[in-house]
Amino acid sequence: MQGRKRTVGWGVLALWVIVIALAAPLAGKLGDVQRDRAVDYLPASADSTQVAKITEQMPGGESTDLVLVYHRDGGLTPEDKATAAWEVRQVAAEHPLTSPPQAVPSEDGSTLLYAVSSTEPGTDEAARDAFVHDVRETVSGEVGGPGALATDASEVYNSLDGPLLYTTVAVVAVLLIVIYRSPFLWLVPLVVAGTADYLSMAVTYALHQGFDISVSGQSTGVMTILVFGAGTDYALLLVSRYREELRRAPRPYDAMAAALRGCGPAVLASSGTVALGMLCLLAADMNSSRGMGPTAAVGVLCALVAMMTLLPALLVVLGRRVFWPLIPAYGSEPKAARRSLFAAMGSSAGRRPLAVLVAGAAALAALALGTLNLPGALKQEDSFSSTPEAVAAMKTLAAAYPRAGTQPITVVAPTPASSRALETARATEGVTKAEAGRSGQGWTEITVVAAYPPQTPAETATIRELRSVLGDGVYVGGPSAERLDMADTSTRDRNIVVPLAVVVVLLVLIALLRSIVAPLILVAAVVAVWGASLGIGGLLFESLFAFEGTDPGLALLSFVFLVALGVDYGIFLMHRMREECLGGAEPGAAALTALRTTGGVIASAGLVLAATFAVLVNMPMVQLAELGFVIAVGVLLDTFLVRTYLVTSASVLLGRKVWWPGPLAGKPVPTAGSDTGRERVRV
Repeated sequence: MQGRKRTVGWGVLALWVIVIALAAPLAGKLGDVQRDRAVDYLPASADSTQVAKITEQMPGGESTDLVLVYHRDGGLTPEDKATAAWEVRQVAAEHPLTSPPQAVPSEDGSTLLYAVSSTEPGTDEAARDAFVHDVRETVSGEVGGPGALATDASEVYNSLDGPLLYTTVAVVAVLLIVIYRSPFLWLVPLVVAGTADYLSMAVTYALHQGFDISVSGQSTGVMTILVFGAGTDYALLLVSRYREELRRAPRPYDAMAAALRGCGPAVLASSGTVALGMLCLLAADMNSSRGMGPTAAVGVLCALVAMMTLLPALLVVLGRRVFWPLIPAYGSEPKAARRSLFAAMGSSAGRRPLAVLVAGAAALAALALGTLNLPGALKQEDSFSSTPEAVAAMKTLAAAYPRAGTQPITVVAPTPASSRALETARATEGVTKAEAGRSGQGWTEITVVAAYPPQTPAETATIRELRSVLGDGVYVGGPSAERLDMADTSTRDRNIVVPLAVVVVLLVLIALLRSIVAPLILVAAVVAVWGASLGIGGLLFESLFAFEGTDPGLALLSFVFLVALGVDYGIFLMHRMREECLGGAEPGAAALTALRTTGGVIASAGLVLAATFAVLVNMPMVQLAELGFVIAVGVLLDTFLVRTYLVTSASVLLGRKVWWPGPLAGKPVPTAGSDTGRERVRV
């Protein structure tokens, strides 16, 4: 019998070898379908998205627009101007341009601006990047504009994969070594998490091919973080229970079977809740948010499958020796531990639950006031923590042309109505110039130059006025319009996805805990954590990190992640509390017991998850750094304040009402020898 049981472990390992072999060709292709163009992040229904799609279909395809900037403090010399003119002619000779570039001098004579546009690269990102690099090699000035900014952003995203993965692995490895205090054990869940990450890449590629989901550098980066963070959390819970069962069972297989029966339901419920919460992002109109939903869900589910199958098989095959030097011997008792930190915290919450609850809620509310200090919308040039050449060029232009538009607005109109649209655009307040360009596929492109610097309130007002006077059927796009649409759509998505996520998570919790009050407590707690985390961001983004703005999608994405991941830990705690109540304990005592027995594991899991998201803070994209900071802070608040104090004190105060209207709400306490007491289940 035991031989057959060991064969099961080897059989699972063999099955995983086959799975990885089949996944390898797909995982290797994920980078080929990753796209970080503007259209991959824009709202699906926005004007600017329609402009991007229509211009792709015009003769020559999508245009790559650059701005060549020549600048000298104190004024350009005649030699500088001659060099600039010669270099621009070289660019025109080497690449087909839509129109001859014209020099636009600044009022103080310090800067020359040349607008360069070419359809040569089309929609191919590699061709676009090659074009931008070739122009940069030809000219001695700075090369900026939308095309150069897209190339710089693409290079930043492409550079994330390696450092993000290596840093995440290093952080998780260090934490696991500290937690397990074993030279070998930490490596097992780390290898399994890496396997799950590889599998998630293959599944994401398959979903892209089958359902055309958007795959961006942002979504794949977050997926990697989730696989290692959530996967390690599940491993901590399983290994902790497995270690406990090894003292009761003579054979590793039997101990693992008992461990899976004990913590498996909670892990399945928590991962399912996280995945469903992430899938709520499918209701978003923003392409980047909608694409992140399924990729994040894939990451969590692949982590679940690997940690519930591959990890148990490896541990069973390796046997007890994997825990060396702290090997749990059969029949042994764990060393008597000093009174744990969580027992002390639980005792303080149990003695004065009302005071603890009020003080904790007040602290979260005070921190949430920091959201009033969040910086305004993040501008395109402020999206990088470093300063690439395209951003440097934009800053030079802003200083040299303080009262002029230096970034064109693109209008596309049906060709029969293009003449009227051109006249209307020229007559619009805030427009200094409008010229008709390419025509094709029934559309005509019109380039509009505003009288104001890019992404200023005045230029935004001009874009809104153009959309108003041009009417339906004519679309207004371009980089500034894209940022405007992203901000507007983020508000719309937040108003739809946030309530949807709350309802979905609440329904799952009600079904799992068979109560209404307990799920409401958990959801209210994670919403409070979200507000406090954003508030801390509002206090530190400018003062500590020097971020010049807030990404429009930060509130939505951080909410979905914190609600899903925060409820994840709430399930572990409440599931144990419910089983204690089923065993006859009063809810107050059950809450303290659940905190004492699960607090250490939840704290370890919270530290790992917070640390993995904190890795994003060091990434060179501000939106990723902000998202990582808010989620990491939220996970820590949830782990050490909300779960430890607020949920525990609320449970003590409410007593059996916490399980209303379920049967536990009115269940009498069983006597010591009752059947109910004997049915008590360990977690």
